[in-house]
Amino acid sequence: MAEILILYYSRYGATAEMARQIARGIEEVADMTARLRTVPQVSSLCEAVAEEIPESGAPYASEDDLRDCAGLVLGSPTRFGNMAAPLKQFLDQTGQLWMSGALIGKPASVFTSTSSLHGGQESTLLSMMLPLLHHGMLLLGIPYSETSLLHTRSGGTPYGASHLAGPDSKLPLSEEEKRICRSQGRRMAEVARRLSSEGR
Repeated sequence: MAEILILYYSRYGATAEMARQIARGIEEVADMTARLRTVPQVSSLCEAVAEEIPESGAPYASEDDLRDCAGLVLGSPTRFGNMAAPLKQFLDQTGQLWMSGALIGKPASVFTSTSSLHGGQESTLLSMMLPLLHHGMLLLGIPYSETSLLHTRSGGTPYGASHLAGPDSKLPLSEEEKRICRSQGRRMAEVARRLSSEGR
């Protein structure tokens, strides 16, 4: 079984739910499995250290999770049109993987959640793509053959799945958003499986 890493940060739960929907899409593809991983919050106190294992949800990611994956799906809520600091801090520490070229040629895609419809979904997705390009990864979007992109009145972009969480961050994923997440997961798994079989 080839494994796709879904690496995300989630503050209020919407990005985590998107990750679970993407995982469902990945696991609809034969011989593919999803690994959910998160990152700890960044503290404004330098001496604050997170527990090694989070109280709930997915375990924290390690460099090995990235090195060993067949593909990467990266997710973050939007912070002023950019990825959240905890995810960026984790990515900023992947210099050894960059130097070794461990991620070159692996497929990658991105997803986000925002509190407002025009709150920077697409710029956040683009911001997450930049370090992936530096790592030499192959970026995948969502083609318009996923017809939910044409009908959604909430989240959903060709750059990657997105979700409108509302000003209190409590709106559940719409049916279109769920379908787009699962479609993104399936596409990632299909491409990763194809690339893995060609590399044998």
